Amino acid sequence: MKRFSLRQLGPGLLFAGAAIGVSHLVQSTGAGASYGFGLLWALLLIHLIKYPFFQFGPRYAAATGKSLLHAYLKLGKGVLWFYFILSLLSMFTIQAAVTVVTASLASYIFGSGLSILSWSMIVTAICTIILIVGRYQLLDKVMKFIVVTLTISTLAAVAFAFFDTEKSVELTQIMPDDSMGIAFLIAFMGWMPAPLDISIWHSLWSLEKAKDGVITEKSAIFDFNVGYAGTIIVGICFIGLGTLVMYHSGNTFSESGTGFAKQLIDMYTSSLGQWTFWIIGIAAFTTMFSTTLTTLDASPRAMAETSELLTGKKIKYNYSLWLILLIVGTCSILAWLSSEMGPLIQLATILSFLAAPFYAYANYRAMTDPEIPENARPGKALRILSLVSIVLLISFSIWYIFTLFS
Repeated sequence: MKRFSLRQLGPGLLFAGAAIGVSHLVQSTGAGASYGFGLLWALLLIHLIKYPFFQFGPRYAAATGKSLLHAYLKLGKGVLWFYFILSLLSMFTIQAAVTVVTASLASYIFGSGLSILSWSMIVTAICTIILIVGRYQLLDKVMKFIVVTLTISTLAAVAFAFFDTEKSVELTQIMPDDSMGIAFLIAFMGWMPAPLDISIWHSLWSLEKAKDGVITEKSAIFDFNVGYAGTIIVGICFIGLGTLVMYHSGNTFSESGTGFAKQLIDMYTSSLGQWTFWIIGIAAFTTMFSTTLTTLDASPRAMAETSELLTGKKIKYNYSLWLILLIVGTCSILAWLSSEMGPLIQLATILSFLAAPFYAYANYRAMTDPEIPENARPGKALRILSLVSIVLLISFSIWYIFTLFS
């Protein structure tokens, strides 16, 4: 039997790098701070609900040699146009949200007195150089190092927090019943582990990886499962950190980027000791840098292919043009709203949550298309889980809209 090699891992770790970000560092820590381990059920449930639709990204690429964007076009040009418009409306806000958190952490950890906007430009410039100089191959190598680093540092931080605290760990699960609690729950599940459009990015990364050799359905699913398991483990770790350090402390997170970064790291170091500063700092910074880097690559990559599919023409320097547009749009948003991290994150997560049923249904249709080889289509259990999950995602969206207006 052929063994899996670490060299086969790539797109799954890019997925993990993109997913482990705001949802983990900000929202999972916040969930632990406000509810202890009480929202662990929500983290596990949303991972189960979203699992099929994320898996369909690399699975479709392995089965067809094409990205999910081709499947969307096959469903109808209107479907692909809807994706294009939806992405155009959200890509700048999402990139701004992850960049400002990364820049805020860099500002506090590395100092130098630069503004958040300046740090945002520096972070964006470093990411751009990696993408332009090294393309996918360097991105793949860098992300393997980053994901391993953030995982080890996060596990170390949780271990130190667990052995240092005198708090008893309670696993009683909680369902928020007030409007603020429900709004937090929706935002938490909206970007946990990530927005569903990352499945499209994953299919594109899988095709890039395939240039180095054939990717089978089995290896693609294995690679994805490794990355997906990582998002669950790190998510639980950040809930644990929030619980062990902040729960019942009466503290809440600042909506200012700088204030959040300082508050986050200071709470850990004051509880665990100043010697943990760099462990916590590295865990937090690598978590957000990985997301900033992967989203800066993926959005232009997806928009470039979408525009070519819609026009039916190859466009010269297409990826680079979309990359420049994303950088300019992101920096413009940050120039106006860099101090308002909370609203940026909330807007991005809500948009992602409300768009989830669209991506779920489109991905399901793509993988159950009669032209997909029968042995590559999802089995009965996965189809049932997909249909139940689509209903749940629609129900959550209706529930949120009803709560918002009532």
